Amino acid sequence: MFQWIKSIVGTLLVLAVIGGLGWGVWQKLQTEQADTGGGKKARGPAGPVPVEVGVVRHEPIELRRAFSGTLEASASFTVAPKVSGRVVRLAVDLADTVKRGQVIAELDNDEYQQAVTQAVADLAVAKANLAEAKSGGEITRRDLERVSTLRERGVASEAQFDAAQSAQLAKLAQIEVAKAQVTRAEAAVEAAKIRLGYTTVSATWADGDDQRVVSARFIDEGDTVAANTPMLSIVELDPIKGVVFVTERDYARLKPNQRVTLTTDAYPGERFNGRIARVSPVFQQASRQARVELVIDNPERRLKPGMFIRAEAILDRVEDAVIVHADALTKRDGRMCVFVLNGDGATVARRFVEVGIRNGDHVQVIGDGVEGRVVTLGQQLLDDGSKVIVPQSATSTATPAKPEADSE
Repeated sequence: MFQWIKSIVGTLLVLAVIGGLGWGVWQKLQTEQADTGGGKKARGPAGPVPVEVGVVRHEPIELRRAFSGTLEASASFTVAPKVSGRVVRLAVDLADTVKRGQVIAELDNDEYQQAVTQAVADLAVAKANLAEAKSGGEITRRDLERVSTLRERGVASEAQFDAAQSAQLAKLAQIEVAKAQVTRAEAAVEAAKIRLGYTTVSATWADGDDQRVVSARFIDEGDTVAANTPMLSIVELDPIKGVVFVTERDYARLKPNQRVTLTTDAYPGERFNGRIARVSPVFQQASRQARVELVIDNPERRLKPGMFIRAEAILDRVEDAVIVHADALTKRDGRMCVFVLNGDGATVARRFVEVGIRNGDHVQVIGDGVEGRVVTLGQQLLDDGSKVIVPQSATSTATPAKPEADSE
C-alpha cells in the first residue's frame, strides 16, 4: 500500500513539473510576440497594467571612451663619443638632470694633445717653406729684370733671358705649392683641435626643454670606449608622450588637439591633462587597431616612461538632449520605441525613436513626442493606447549619475 501511494505522489509531482514548464514556455512566447510583433498587432491585457515610469530629462549628454595605453618619453637620444679613449670622468649618473650643452664625460686626451702639437709644428714648417719660396721668388724676379735690361742694350742673349724667365716661373710655382702646404697644415691643426675637443663629451639637442633626465648609464669611469659606443641615454619628460591604440569604432571621432584626461595607478585619484598629438593613418594588420599619440603636461616630471595609463576622451556631446533611462527602450515591429505616459496618467502612447548617445544607464533618444514620463517597467505588456496604473512610489526622479567611460 505504501509503495502504491508513493508511486501516485511521484506521478503527480512529474505532472506538476511538466505543467509548470509548459506554462513558462507559453508565457515566454507571449512576451516575445509582444516585443517583436510576431507579424501581428500585440494585444495587452484587458485591464490596466501596473507599470513604473521615469522622468524624461533635457540636459547635456556626452559620449566618453577610455583607452588603455602606456607612457613614452617625448624625446630620447643616446650620448656617444666621436673618438675612442679611456673614460677619466663621468659627470652624471642615472636619474640625474642634464642641461643642454652640459659636459657629461671626459676621455683621456694625451694622445690628442700630442696630435695638436704635431700639427702646429707641421704648420710652422709649412710657413717657413713658404717664406723661403717667396725669398727665392724675389731673387729670380730681380735676375729677370736685370737680364731684361741687358737684353734691351744688346748685352744679354735671348737664351739668358729665357733661362731667367724660366727660373722666375719655377719660383712662382714653388710659392703656390708652399701656400697650399700652409693651408693643409692649418686644416690639420684645426682637425686635431676638433678631435681633442671630442674628448670632452657634451649632451646637446636642438629642440624641446632645456633640461632632460638620464634614463640609463652604459659605462663606468675607467672604461675604454670606441667611437660611437653608447654611454648614456637621455630622455625628455616634460611634456611626456602617451600611446594608446583604438579600434575602428572610435577612430573617426579622434582628431589632433582633442583634449584628454589621464589616470595612472601610480597616483590614484589624480587626473592629468593632455591632448591628442597624432593619429596614425593606418591600422595594424595583426590587431586592427590604430596608434594614437598623446602629449601630456608633466611639469613636475611625476609621470615616467613605461607607466600604464587610462586616457579618457569626450568623443561627442549634445547640449540639449532628450534623455531616458535605458530600461524604457523596447522594440515593436522591429523598431525601437518608448511608451510615454499621457496627460491623463492612465494611458500610454507609443513613440518610435532613434537611439543616440548611450552613457551608462541613460540614453539619448531622437523622436517626436517624448516628453514628461516614460514607462521603464511593464512595457512588454503594453501597446499604443493601453491603460496603465502608476503606483505613487513607481516614478523615478533620480538625477542621472555620471557613469564610468567605456574602456577598450
